[in-house]
Amino acid sequence: MNELLINNKDAYALWGVRMGEGFLDVIGAAVPMKDFIENKSRLEHGKRVIISNPKVDEREITLSFTIEGNSQSDYQAKKKAFLYKGVVDIKIPANSSEVYHLIYTGKSVTYAQSLDRTFGKISSKFSEPNPANRT
Repeated sequence: MNELLINNKDAYALWGVRMGEGFLDVIGAAVPMKDFIENKSRLEHGKRVIISNPKVDEREITLSFTIEGNSQSDYQAKKKAFLYKGVVDIKIPANSSEVYHLIYTGKSVTYAQSLDRTFGKISSKFSEPNPANRT
């Protein structure tokens, strides 16, 4: 399928993981810019703003995933193996060739599981330290 690659592995084949609701909207959203350098002087009207050479800032995003297993034990094994590491590289081949270099923060995690215990939804917070580096 290769719909979603995490750390260069097919997320669905390995962990039963797919992109959740709003995933593409969040990961493809505009990147924040760093503040421009400003200087106020009592000798000049207004302020000086240096706008040359703008730089992007880090960003924090919350991504949603679904996890699917063939049985309760398969689901639990896949859930346990998924996303409990720091560095996460995400690539969506059908969308672009960009690789998003993220860090799993483990904060603001939400989780829901189906009654038959073979399907779940998880949303987690990630940090993208340098959005300009997507190679």
